[in-house]
Amino acid sequence: MSFEGGTPIAEEYRTGDKSALRVLFCIGISQRFFDAEADERATVIAAFRAAFDGLDDRLGVRVLGTMDDDELMVGPSEGWPWTCYILADVPDLEAVTAVTTLLRDAEVGVHRLWRYARIEARVGRPLFFGNG
Repeated sequence: MSFEGGTPIAEEYRTGDKSALRVLFCIGISQRFFDAEADERATVIAAFRAAFDGLDDRLGVRVLGTMDDDELMVGPSEGWPWTCYILADVPDLEAVTAVTTLLRDAEVGVHRLWRYARIEARVGRPLFFGNG
């Protein structure tokens, strides 16, 4: 969709406040998670909960919603479609990086969380329509 020569509303959208980042964090679970024994999978799940708990207080990331596609998709996800998603308002790119780094830093026994999952961040801004 091109906004060149568009309406005043579209022009305001293109030139308005660009400080607000709307981010879709896309998370794919790897085959290693599915190959793990039940107790190891439980440890991975606990590590996910701990790593992503309190994003607002820790990083200023306001989670708007989440979606888990585990009912209609079974097995590993190395890319689209992802296993689960987090939609959030994020203050800056440093905070986006901090969220993706959670998989690098979170420990799962002798490994890191990134052994079991991957994360990708799609960064944009709030859409000018459909927000309530």
